[in-house]
Amino acid sequence: MAKLLDIQNLRTQFRTSAGVVKAVDGISYDVDEGETVAIVGESGCGKSVSAMSILRLIPDPPGKIVDGVINFRGRDLLELSDEEIRQVRGAQISMVFQEPMTSLNPVLSIGQQLTETICLHLGSSQEEANNRALELLGMVGISDAGRRLKQYPHHLSGGMRQRVMIALALSCEPKLIIADEPTTALDVTIQAQILELMKDLSRRLGVALIVITHNLGVVARYADRVNVMYAGKIVEMGTAEQVYHDPKHPYTVGLLASVPRMDQRRGKKLVPIEGQPPDLTRLDAGCSYRPRCRWAIERCASEFPPLEDAGDNHVSACWRLQEMVELRKETL
Repeated sequence: MAKLLDIQNLRTQFRTSAGVVKAVDGISYDVDEGETVAIVGESGCGKSVSAMSILRLIPDPPGKIVDGVINFRGRDLLELSDEEIRQVRGAQISMVFQEPMTSLNPVLSIGQQLTETICLHLGSSQEEANNRALELLGMVGISDAGRRLKQYPHHLSGGMRQRVMIALALSCEPKLIIADEPTTALDVTIQAQILELMKDLSRRLGVALIVITHNLGVVARYADRVNVMYAGKIVEMGTAEQVYHDPKHPYTVGLLASVPRMDQRRGKKLVPIEGQPPDLTRLDAGCSYRPRCRWAIERCASEFPPLEDAGDNHVSACWRLQEMVELRKETL
């Protein structure tokens, strides 16, 4: 497959009274056409900031993209003018935000919000935009679309608002959709419906997806490849099968051990990750995970490990990578 998005050495920082927050600290990854890539990690690890950086939605001040290349279909998005990046947002890259109630405009009807985007990016007439809006609501499983277009966000349930957000994201036939915790505010049954919908639309329309989540069940079922983030860096990358069944970084091992799994023996206790994520204003030269890592060695305090090959396009940033098979047995 051809590379749709190629990110190299992306660094995004925020200047605060407490110091410089290195929210995204030199990450590199790519997304192929039609592929689903998951970015997983705890809250505050930089997942959402990395996604906002792609669309240059970082508020300046206090935030700033200080380094990196974001190649999308052969163009570096960081080199585009403000007007050019506005043409990319919505039309070529769309975003589904965490909480649809705060993302949708409460004083505009669903129809106004959908047709405005279509008219702006596709140059459609109002009649064409209305027909497209009806088609989109049907596509995302909302019945009685004509009535729904006249309603406002507060008239809809959380699941329906999220479906409207997906319809908005699809409205201009983008090549890439970034879904930032798309199921956070929904109950479990609705979560499954939304995720199945997004995956099905991705397959049918050939749209690539970046799914940002801390839900490892989402990773196992829906992602082709997975990037595991910790303290602003990617610490492991591989296919969903590799990361889920053969993790090569202590943090990934910890994440998997701390969530319930149906394939584990009955009565097996969950193993929480001790401690808290680090203060991103006070990172040193060593591995940022070492204060919480049961397998840290002296070298971890002085050097941050590079991403190294763990076999078959699977990479991990750990000084004890070659020992991980034996170390993992301690958690089984």
